[in-house]
Amino acid sequence: MPDFVIEPPKVPTLPILGTDALFPVRRVYCIGRNYAAHAVEMGHDPDKEPPFFFQKNPNNLDTSGTFPYPPKSEDVHHEIELAVALKSGGRNIPVSEALDHVFGYAVSLDMTRRDLQGQAKKMGRPWEIGKAFEDSAPITALVPATESGHPDTGTIKLTVNGDLRQEGDLNQMIWKIPEMISYLSDYFELAPGDIIQTGTPAGVGPVVRGDKLLGTVDGLPPLSIAVE
Repeated sequence: MPDFVIEPPKVPTLPILGTDALFPVRRVYCIGRNYAAHAVEMGHDPDKEPPFFFQKNPNNLDTSGTFPYPPKSEDVHHEIELAVALKSGGRNIPVSEALDHVFGYAVSLDMTRRDLQGQAKKMGRPWEIGKAFEDSAPITALVPATESGHPDTGTIKLTVNGDLRQEGDLNQMIWKIPEMISYLSDYFELAPGDIIQTGTPAGVGPVVRGDKLLGTVDGLPPLSIAVE
């Protein structure tokens, strides 16, 4: 008999605002360049590109309120986003039925090792080394859609040390939330516990240790993060 026991990994969970309940997370899908101004600032034409997605790991989600500066990078950027949590899923979901699968919403960040992402782009490699690292997705507790409604307009913004860095409106999304869900379901079988990060407005930029970040989306609790 082996003299060790391998414990099964714990399922990552997110708190649900105002309750003791936890939301188990299955996958995290992130859409790229979903605000026209951000697509332009990253050197792309939003009118010519279909949507594309990459994945973070479920345990990259972090509600601790701190962001430990990651190793092997000297250029880590903030990207403020609205996160969508699914309560059900399936394949080939019609746009008209997509919101029926949404459990709720949260404010999140897609922290990015921009230097490592840039190297991967130049070499035609996947982005995971720049995107899917530990604690790279700070996030608030989930707000059920029964309380928040389904936000399709409203200000999304991020300040760093009190200075405005990013600001946009949810209505500026190129691909709206129902379209994202429908499109994803054509390629993957969506399921309860899936999280979708919906893209970031223009103004992404670097953070350093000691920075204080405050991310807000109208109608949702703010996300306050200290970079360590």
